[in-house]
Amino acid sequence: MVRGASVLGLGEITAETPVPWLGKASYWSPTHVVPSAWHEHAPFAFWLVDALRPSSFVELGSHNGFSYFAVCEAVQRLGLETSCAAIDSWEGDEHAGFYGDDVYRSVSEINEASYAGFSQLIRAYFSDAVDRFEDGSIELLHIDGRHRYEDAVEDFETYLPKLAPTAVVVFHDTYEFERGFGVHRLWAELCERYPDSTFQFEHGHGLGVLGIGELPQPLVDFFAAGRAAGGKVRADYARLGAVVASRAGQEQERIDALATVERQQEELGAVGLHARQLEIELQRSRNRFDEVTGSTVWRATAPLRRLVDRARRR
Repeated sequence: MVRGASVLGLGEITAETPVPWLGKASYWSPTHVVPSAWHEHAPFAFWLVDALRPSSFVELGSHNGFSYFAVCEAVQRLGLETSCAAIDSWEGDEHAGFYGDDVYRSVSEINEASYAGFSQLIRAYFSDAVDRFEDGSIELLHIDGRHRYEDAVEDFETYLPKLAPTAVVVFHDTYEFERGFGVHRLWAELCERYPDSTFQFEHGHGLGVLGIGELPQPLVDFFAAGRAAGGKVRADYARLGAVVASRAGQEQERIDALATVERQQEELGAVGLHARQLEIELQRSRNRFDEVTGSTVWRATAPLRRLVDRARRR
């Protein structure tokens, strides 16, 4: 925990009390920074894994894998024995856009290189993969699939029996209200159903955090802090998330610049190849000219060519 913070409006917490929503993990920098709308929530993901220390983690909807690898990295750095699984068709949808197999290959390469010992990628639709998990087995669930209301409800209800008696469910895009997004509707319903164990971050398109059952003390303290000083909790993680997002933007600029250089090098190489081909053709023409002008026939017909030339001038 981080000490030395004065938290306004949190009752019993003083300047000497650990801040219940921050820890060392909150300040980690993610290793695998890939394109994502989830960059700003990496600091909280790190803290959550440290606070909950789940035995199992399942993600519904991974796309490029940023959120999934953030959790996997926390599991690895903390030395936890957490089994992790990412479920996705890796086809895309109307909100994330549709894409080809190159995305799945990229995610697979990172997973195999860094987390293969405890992580598996399941390429399937969520409803088709649910039977792979025992009832009451999932302690941390992240839902980030299709974002219409009906889809979000189906995903939550389908995997609800699989949740452990003590579990945390994280929903992305709970603060998106346009383009047909409906996760905010489900989130409002869950806040009424679980009034003492829900908290929402509003930055990064929104992240809803739902606790179910007898939670470990760090999560109990987190939800209590959220009720007493929610603005402070949100502001702290918005600032930490902005740092990650800034780094991600710089990384993307570097990648784009590198791609531009590589493209220009390819174009320059093509120009150079074309120039070499022209040079070869020119040399062939010169050789042919030398062959013709050095031939016996060319020398023998020289007088005739001079007569023709004089006739043309006249």
